[in-house]
Amino acid sequence: MVECGVGGLASPGGVRATGWRGLLTPDATCTHATAISPQGLRRRGIRALLVDLDNTLSPWNQPGCDPQVAAWLRALRVAGIAVCIVSNNGPERVRAFLRGCDADLPWIARAGKPRRGVYQRALRMLSAEPAHTAAVGDQVFTDVLGGKRAGLVAILVTPLAEREFPATRVVRLVEGWWLRRLRAEGALRAL
Repeated sequence: MVECGVGGLASPGGVRATGWRGLLTPDATCTHATAISPQGLRRRGIRALLVDLDNTLSPWNQPGCDPQVAAWLRALRVAGIAVCIVSNNGPERVRAFLRGCDADLPWIARAGKPRRGVYQRALRMLSAEPAHTAAVGDQVFTDVLGGKRAGLVAILVTPLAEREFPATRVVRLVEGWWLRRLRAEGALRAL
């Protein structure tokens, strides 16, 4: 497993994002969720992850689970990091993915991200505190915004595939502009 450090992450209990700019700026970026080191998360005080499914853990709407993703989910469990899948996709999609991973994880489907309430519900499911939880996903306007609104550390990963829900492709145009701007300003921190 490739290790991504967590040096750029805000410390638990740190300053909460305010203003639209802070809500749309990830705390860290990484090429793939599986590159996020469970041990690095623990060193930074992260004890729970709320993870998106499509194009974060698995290409959009594709059944099955990559063995590397399944191994990463097991490594998180061994490290004592709780995981909840939070997806805007339907329940059958989430169930099929978890069967493919042979993982028994809590999950929320049709989440309606970036609503703050869905993140609060996931935190309750894990008995987790916002200051010790990170949201991991591939979209700024759902995963980063929702996680930041709930007071979580937000980690943006590179989408796994170009194939996406049609509406997402439109939002990606604005997101691409925003990320280029943040990159040019030096505001994006790689894990």
